[in-house]
Amino acid sequence: MSENQVNSAAQNEEQVQDINILKKDRLDKLADLRELGKDPYQITKFDVTGHAADYKAEYEAKEAEILAEANGDEGKANAALEALHENIISIAGRIMSWRDMGKANFIDVRDGSDRIQVYVRSNDVGADLFKEFKKKWDIGDIIGVEGFVFRTRKGEISIHAKSIKLLSKSLLPLPEKWHGLKDQDMRYRQRYVDLIVNPEVKDTFVKRSRIISEIRNYLDNLGYIEVDTPVLHTLEIGAAARPFVTHHNTLDMDMYLRIETELYLKRLIVGGFEKVYEVGRIFRNEGMDTSHNPEFTSVEMYQAFTDYIGMMDLIENMYRTIARNVCGTAKLTYQGVEIDMESPWERLTMIEAVKKYAGVDYNDWADDAAARACAKEKGVEVDEGDSATKGHVLIAFFDAFVEEKLVQPTIIYDYPVENSPLAKRKPSDPAFTERFEYFIYCREMGNAFSELNDPIDQKERFVKQVEAKRAQGANAEVDEDFVTALEYGLPPTGGLGFGLDRLVMLLTDSASIRDVLLFPTMKPIPANSGRPAKEETEE
Repeated sequence: MSENQVNSAAQNEEQVQDINILKKDRLDKLADLRELGKDPYQITKFDVTGHAADYKAEYEAKEAEILAEANGDEGKANAALEALHENIISIAGRIMSWRDMGKANFIDVRDGSDRIQVYVRSNDVGADLFKEFKKKWDIGDIIGVEGFVFRTRKGEISIHAKSIKLLSKSLLPLPEKWHGLKDQDMRYRQRYVDLIVNPEVKDTFVKRSRIISEIRNYLDNLGYIEVDTPVLHTLEIGAAARPFVTHHNTLDMDMYLRIETELYLKRLIVGGFEKVYEVGRIFRNEGMDTSHNPEFTSVEMYQAFTDYIGMMDLIENMYRTIARNVCGTAKLTYQGVEIDMESPWERLTMIEAVKKYAGVDYNDWADDAAARACAKEKGVEVDEGDSATKGHVLIAFFDAFVEEKLVQPTIIYDYPVENSPLAKRKPSDPAFTERFEYFIYCREMGNAFSELNDPIDQKERFVKQVEAKRAQGANAEVDEDFVTALEYGLPPTGGLGFGLDRLVMLLTDSASIRDVLLFPTMKPIPANSGRPAKEETEE
């Protein structure tokens, strides 16, 4: 163990001891309160008339109106302001700071909207309660306050308490009282504390909720129907992602948490729905990094009688609309880089993109061997080795040279059939498919197709996909029921899916997917440890 590790371990142990001492002190206070018949945990409700932010804004507006009407008459203004003291309001929230000034104390209370200063005086709340307040209450406790809004001599809008009530006792001190909550790992692990001491974090998740609402509003206004499809699947399908496996005891069979919502949604298009979408939780048993979590939220939508060009137009307009409505503009700054979603997005075929950024032209390759030779010459590794086709090599060049250049919103379309098992082939060139992905800040944000609706072609592609998965040791199977659905007839359909979390990252300027997940996947805290080990991820 290094010297730094030894020092860190010693510091952690010291912090744990400090916390335990403070917790014991608070437990003793709780015991005293219970002995007096004042157990805060027995409180079932407190009548709240409003929130701090609203009361501050309301007072400021009334004050401005009074001063305007007084027209410089200080006596008239003071009388009118004093009359506002008759308006008794109540709030409830957590004590965040405390300034003891003898028989008058100032505390900051935060509710769901904002902080507000509360002036607590012995003469107003009573000597006995004031003594209890000072001796038995702590920062972090949740309290109810009744009183009137006023402005202090120092100019701060506050509440003058006429009565106070302890609603819940905080047995653990807030992090500001010990080591602070600066450790990112601890912030993710104890999000409830992170939200208390870092109020700006809450803003991210309020914005996340707004983004989801905007997505729903946008699609609903286009006539889409929101649906729910199964999370538990009976098959491990042949898609590239690795699933989580569970076991259903009654049916005595393994089941799989879904890695996509696609196949069920397309079944609904077969059944006669023309526009459907799902905002759903997806589970993939794979690596973790700043843009991947094993559990995430996707948005998938399918529309009959359109193609991938129609889906390009939809997603570009959707992103622009959501950004305007949530952020006030579609020209954003993400991690110090200006992202322009207001201007038309660049659209390039994969061939054009590779030619532009790698200086290599797919059309110059006479055959697969020539493509492999070009890759070798340029130092591009192709996973398929000697069996690589021109399509495989094109994909490898794209991964090596192109994606890292796609900072501004860019649509890359016409993908090789080799990596597009669910997309319709291009009638003009069957080696390619009507598929696109769109990229922002060098990150793939979503994926779309003109959906494959030929059941014979689909079955053949499923079989190849399953064979490849089984060669890797998976128990993948062909989804025969989906093939049957296609045999009844899937109309020409455009489909698109994107990761909600990555969109939220973009619109909240968040560097990591964990910053936009309330409870990201984390390793359990080691037994008998005051603090968890650092999370290991595949960064």
